[in-house]
Amino acid sequence: MPTIPVDKQDLFDLLGRSYTTEEFDELCFEFGIELDEDTTEECKGDERPQFKIEVPANRYDMLCIEGIAQALNEFLGKKSSPGFKYNPSKPEISLTIHKSTEQVRPYAASAILRNVQLDERRYDSFLALQDKLHTNLCRNRTLVAIGTHDLDTLTPPFTYEALPPSEINFIPLNQEKEMDGNQLMEFYEKDKHLGKYLHIIKDSPVYPVILDANRTVCSLPPIINSNHSKISAQTRNIFIDVTGTDRTKTEIVINQLVAMFAGYCKVPFEIEPIEIKSEHNKQDRITPDISARPFEAEIPYINSCLGLDLTGQEISDLLKRMSLHAKPSSKKDLIDIGIPITRPDILHQCDIMEDAAIAYGYNNLTKTKAKGDSLVAAPLPVNKIGDILRIASAQAGYLEVLPLTLCSHDENFKFLRTKDDNTTAVKLENPKTIEYQVVRTTLVPGLLKTIKENRKHSLPIKVFEAGDIVLKNPELERGAFNQRNWSAIYAGKTSGFEFVQGLLGKIMQTMRTSWLENPKESTERGYWIEQDDENPTFFPGRGAKVFFRAGDGSKEQHIGAIGVLHPEVMANFEIPYAASSVEINAEVFL
Repeated sequence: MPTIPVDKQDLFDLLGRSYTTEEFDELCFEFGIELDEDTTEECKGDERPQFKIEVPANRYDMLCIEGIAQALNEFLGKKSSPGFKYNPSKPEISLTIHKSTEQVRPYAASAILRNVQLDERRYDSFLALQDKLHTNLCRNRTLVAIGTHDLDTLTPPFTYEALPPSEINFIPLNQEKEMDGNQLMEFYEKDKHLGKYLHIIKDSPVYPVILDANRTVCSLPPIINSNHSKISAQTRNIFIDVTGTDRTKTEIVINQLVAMFAGYCKVPFEIEPIEIKSEHNKQDRITPDISARPFEAEIPYINSCLGLDLTGQEISDLLKRMSLHAKPSSKKDLIDIGIPITRPDILHQCDIMEDAAIAYGYNNLTKTKAKGDSLVAAPLPVNKIGDILRIASAQAGYLEVLPLTLCSHDENFKFLRTKDDNTTAVKLENPKTIEYQVVRTTLVPGLLKTIKENRKHSLPIKVFEAGDIVLKNPELERGAFNQRNWSAIYAGKTSGFEFVQGLLGKIMQTMRTSWLENPKESTERGYWIEQDDENPTFFPGRGAKVFFRAGDGSKEQHIGAIGVLHPEVMANFEIPYAASSVEINAEVFL
């Protein structure tokens, strides 16, 4: 959770009253934030006391004193949610995005705040908010970067381009010497503050740059702004540029900046929009988009979660205390909600329910019993199957292990003497170590690694796992799916097929699945095995496929494999014993 330092007296001025530390701590608790520290007793001389407040990481509107004060004032009923408006109603200034930016940072958004009345503390808060956003939502500028400029020093319209480093020349912020892109990278390479951001674009053949109509460089995102358009506490007209690799986050950031500081404009909460021209990808638009996002929430859902019996109007009144525009819908049992630009954290009606609970007061909620069976906790069917398999395996004398879901590519394929056809395994794009490269497609490597680390224990070593594997499926929206598997390994001085076959028989008996002597002549529920000489993981002639039929005329399913592991597999995992394994898809029993 980010910790936001705010000037204590400034906050009291914005809230319209003073609080003792205990009173303010209680207010924070009721709202769902936390007073971390009051520095009053530590201040010396002219140092101003501060509150250090912890706020939720997804409440980007509370990363500055302005946002905290606005949210608390609305919670206390002292103010309503700001009514943001455009002036002029249609943009007169544009920012044109060139196709060249697709090579490095393809998205941009912009806005103008006119006649801003800043002082030193407001100015510092403006800069601090940018730093907090850069660290938090912007992921250290990798996703989004912010530039702020004195509009009076620039000539609209603006362009956002990507140029070779040698063609970008300007004086960086707080410097006196003009540099090109290459010189700038070299100059800031050892800078403690900016050096950590250079890698974002350093290896790109082109660098992103914001230019005005005179080709004056405004900024080189995500590194540094130009000294030419440097802002100060005396700046009255502020041009804000936001660039990034993620359009959604880019627009969230521009919304937060203007929402927090448009209140200091001569006409409060008045924002000048910018026309974004992006013809190459058909994304022309106006930023910032200050319209409320429409949303619906179900009254019965909110009441059932909170154990209350509130009307739509009562819930709407509660939501207004949380910065949301709400009113009962013309549709039965629904509330129409307008989500302002300050609340991008609202994603689901459970977020609406949580806000209603905060406004009602968690301490005011009474203990209730669940109504009906729908709210009584129960295991998911797949988890229930997993528990049954665990109990049966433990009764057979096997110990459960819990290996990691990630493993190395070699462990998942090469060590099992199989080949990767690039159609099954989900691979990490940027693995940090060689041990965690793919999401496992079988439970066997994890069991063998466990045996390897415990190979000095007394023999035989009998272990099992009931856990998920992940397999690719390009037809699914997410491109992959989880599958609950069960697997066991018997390792010892000798390890025959009969050890794991007996365990498989117990598992099937537990799942009310009988052995089929003549599966081709029967349509009953049951299982059987067939020799498999093509599975390289097993010793030749000692491997088999496991088949299952659910009955009622259903088709047979290949659900797993059983056999004596090949000596090379055991050597790859540095296990000096023989072993046999069995693995099946547990979801067939659902």
